[in-house]
Amino acid sequence: MVLASVLPLAPLEAPASVLSTGSSDLNEVCGGIPRATLTEIVGGPSSGRTGLLLSLLHQATLLGECCVLVDAHDAFDPTSASLAGVQLSRLLWVRCGGNVENAMKACDLLIRAGGFGLVMLDLSGTEASTIGRIPLTSWFRLRHGAEQSGAALVVTGDQVYSKSCARLQLEVRKEQNLWSAKLLLGIRALIKVRNRQHLRAAQFCVVR
Repeated sequence: MVLASVLPLAPLEAPASVLSTGSSDLNEVCGGIPRATLTEIVGGPSSGRTGLLLSLLHQATLLGECCVLVDAHDAFDPTSASLAGVQLSRLLWVRCGGNVENAMKACDLLIRAGGFGLVMLDLSGTEASTIGRIPLTSWFRLRHGAEQSGAALVVTGDQVYSKSCARLQLEVRKEQNLWSAKLLLGIRALIKVRNRQHLRAAQFCVVR
């Protein structure tokens, strides 16, 4: 899946304090993905969440940055990522085989190690009971690690996990399928942006 902006793509040279989302419309609403803090991207299956994840990896690796994806349930598809423009040679993929505790520990170690422009923790598909056992202090520790290293820390999942620890929350929801005759081309999604208690919205398309 590939993220395509409704409006022309934003310039590749993002400001030092933020990472471009790859969508000028979304960048205008949220200001980009902030570095040195925690951002959450939430949404259900086929909502456009994965398309946004790949777009962020594409933007970061295109800028020559090294990235990390801590994959709790081994859901990442390198072929789709490559088609989306992600430079896999600049991506460290950490597979955790469904062990969420190991995923949290790996993310903590890597965000504190430094040297990465973008660190992503994908908890999509994790049971609510498992998420509920993660103490709030763990999320604060991850955010503190991002503050120390300067990396953009992005957590993706089915719902908000870190509560007040996230500086920015993006909620992705599918609006409609995009068809050409009987061929599914992709989806149009709506993204709600919460930043310091302010709520705004933007549209983007995820195409195959």
